[in-house]
Amino acid sequence: MKTEFVDVSETQKTLTIEIPSDVVDAEINRVASGYKKQARIPGFRPGKVPATLIKQRFKDQIRHDVMHGLIPRAVEEALQERGIEPVDTPDIKEVALEEGRPLTFTAAIETVPIFDPGDLSQITLSKPIVDITDDAVERTLQQIRERAAKYATVEGRPAAAGDAVVARMSRTDPDGETDHHDSVSLEIGSPSNPPGFDENLIGLSPGDTKRFSIHFPEDYEVAAVANTDLTYEVEVKEVRHKSLPDLDDEFAKEIGEFETVAAMRERIRTDMEADAEEHAKRHVRTDLMKELAGRLTFELPAALLEREMDRRVEELARRMMSQKVDPQSSGIDWAKFRESQRDGAKEAVAGALVLDEVARREHITVTGEDVDKEIGQYAERSGRTPEAVRAQFEKEGGISRLHAGLRREKAVDLAMSRATITTVPHEHH
Repeated sequence: MKTEFVDVSETQKTLTIEIPSDVVDAEINRVASGYKKQARIPGFRPGKVPATLIKQRFKDQIRHDVMHGLIPRAVEEALQERGIEPVDTPDIKEVALEEGRPLTFTAAIETVPIFDPGDLSQITLSKPIVDITDDAVERTLQQIRERAAKYATVEGRPAAAGDAVVARMSRTDPDGETDHHDSVSLEIGSPSNPPGFDENLIGLSPGDTKRFSIHFPEDYEVAAVANTDLTYEVEVKEVRHKSLPDLDDEFAKEIGEFETVAAMRERIRTDMEADAEEHAKRHVRTDLMKELAGRLTFELPAALLEREMDRRVEELARRMMSQKVDPQSSGIDWAKFRESQRDGAKEAVAGALVLDEVARREHITVTGEDVDKEIGQYAERSGRTPEAVRAQFEKEGGISRLHAGLRREKAVDLAMSRATITTVPHEHH
């Protein structure tokens, strides 16, 4: 077998292979004999059809089988000989197959070259240290009280700040499209209300009807209505007053089985500190991955980038389905969403390749115990048995992905241990 490699780039190779004619003819005859045994041709007894007729009658099928039998094995041998591992199935082109002649073809291959990920000790990362203030704790307490608020109908006065009105409401967009709500509760002062909406509700009493327009600014968070004018018509049915529970030990016991408000405050602070620490770790990890991704010395193989973009699309679709939303009727422009993931996917893949090279150079390994532990954690989170989780991973070919992920996490830990991490005060407001 003759092989010739051409380096198109660091990641793209073209492999030209010629398989000798005697090997090709032997394979053609072997495949043809299989068809000969099962061929049913009028005028010939089973198994007695001449080989030349078999090769004519089943030419396309034999050609397909011979290519399938010889080409993948030849490519694999050539790649193993040179220690090259493709990142995707080689693209086979220019196949020339004819009895009595060598089989020739080219294979376009994408691969990841060995490269230097650089000195990890030169990495400097900043970790925010969050100070949970008393004010932050009190705001969280207030939010808990707000969620436990009760509303009671009031009479004899119009709606005021802090009240809620139950109303029939219609909203008309600039195109004249109107949506109606027969009985909706509108809380005056809610952060989700459009700008200027509350002022139009204050002073209304049951039976009042008011028509008004709201202009949404250009930077409004809901892009669909930014820089537009919407017209509302509100007919008030009822005014309700919101009353918050007293912040006392009884409330603490009711909300979280705490003995005192002081104990409740302490738990809130502890939980906020844990959240802040988790956020800080994610911040450091994000910075590390950006730093590592920037150390890639070659253009990403297109197959890896496209695969990661596809994975992100599939992940969003799975999340939507788990929330009982049909991805196809969601109104999402999937092609646009996929393209929006390109930069993030590029950074993620680059970072993963650098971690893989760090793991290779540092001889980082993943043991069976590591995999068992990870499967056990998956099982605990999903409420299933470890055996069931392992069976699913094996069925979906996920054990190797799990193994690769754990190896990369060990590489992250190693990079963290060698990097310089400076703390930056960051108050939690």
